Order: sequence, then structure tokens, then C-alpha cells
Amino acid sequence: MTRKQQQWQLQRGVKMSEEVASEVAKMACALKSLAVFTTLVLEQDDCPQDLQEMVDEGLASIDKLFIW
Repeated sequence: MTRKQQQWQLQRGVKMSEEVASEVAKMACALKSLAVFTTLVLEQDDCPQDLQEMVDEGLASIDKLFIW
């Protein structure tokens, strides 16, 4: 099986094994997908503001670890 090329790299100074970084990157991609979904939901009036804040905080954390 051919190994899929990674679409990210760690920010300078971030240290973790390749295996751990790969798993964290999967979670980061899932959160980015959630952010897109949340943006669509936010167009509705009944979406809570704290949901957007939670997603924004998660995305900021991703940016501290990875360069996309």
C-alpha cells in the first residue's frame, strides 16, 4: 500500500513523534471540517454563539501546531 503524502508540517519548535503528529493532524482536519459545517449552520438564527467560539478556539490551537 502506498503511503499518502501529508498535507501539513509541524510549526517550528513543535516536537512530537510522526505517529502522534499524524493522529493529531487527523483530529485537526476533522475540526476544520466542523468549522466549515458550523459556518453553514451559523447562517441560521438558532445557532448558539458559544459553538462558533469553541470552533474558533480549536482552529487557533491547530494553527499553533501545524502549517497547512
